[in-house]
Amino acid sequence: MAPRLFACFGSSLRREKHATVDVSTEEQRRGGTVLVELFSSQGCATSPEAEMLISRLGRGDFELEAPVIVLAHHVDYWDYVGWKDPFGSSQSTVRQKAYVEALRLDTMFTPQVVVQGRAQCMGTDQEGLLSAITSAPRFPAPTFQATFQRPSPETLQVSLSGALRSKVDGDGVNVMVALYESGLVTDITKGENKDRVLSNDFVVRRLEKLCSVKDVSAKKTVSGTVSFPLWEGFNGSKCGIAVFLQNSGHQIFGSQNISFPPNV
Repeated sequence: MAPRLFACFGSSLRREKHATVDVSTEEQRRGGTVLVELFSSQGCATSPEAEMLISRLGRGDFELEAPVIVLAHHVDYWDYVGWKDPFGSSQSTVRQKAYVEALRLDTMFTPQVVVQGRAQCMGTDQEGLLSAITSAPRFPAPTFQATFQRPSPETLQVSLSGALRSKVDGDGVNVMVALYESGLVTDITKGENKDRVLSNDFVVRRLEKLCSVKDVSAKKTVSGTVSFPLWEGFNGSKCGIAVFLQNSGHQIFGSQNISFPPNV
């Protein structure tokens, strides 16, 4: 029996309307990318369908006016069912819990999609997902330039510098950096998805805070460095970096995708 506060199913779409950065309606309309976050688990029977939908979204299979950045967070609260998700983490579970609280939901569930930190729906609901993306507020993408270094074989260091392109007020935002990996294939031998071969893309391997800023103009340069511990078999050609601005309510105010240079 699943814990009462967890569920492997869907929920209705819900939106929150708040803001902490100064961006006009016109700028939002012609703004930058929309951040789409999936919360899933290889231990959840319905998550593979959502993973396929998110992979299609990330590779541009849908005709959308708004470009998207996709991140897949694998939670760890289904590991007890019989299959331990190799990409599951408590960090992803904590992030989903923060969205449950911010969006005033009754329960955590998989698969769940959150769009711009403001709208959510079942991860298998293609119509609901595309509708949420279409109606999501858009903000100018930051203009970070990235420098990649390998201080050791087990560590990746990413230095970022650029403008946020949105004026941030006194409430402030956190600049977050996600390291993700695509093209992952797993043979499942136990649990709800036993005997299936699952493919996963845009899997968040690590999420770090670059810095916190407040009372910052849209043109002011912001800089910082994050370090990521690497895993066995790390392959930079399968990875990318997503940078996004997030307020205390976990709403997104601009995001940027950064590709890895060759031979990282």
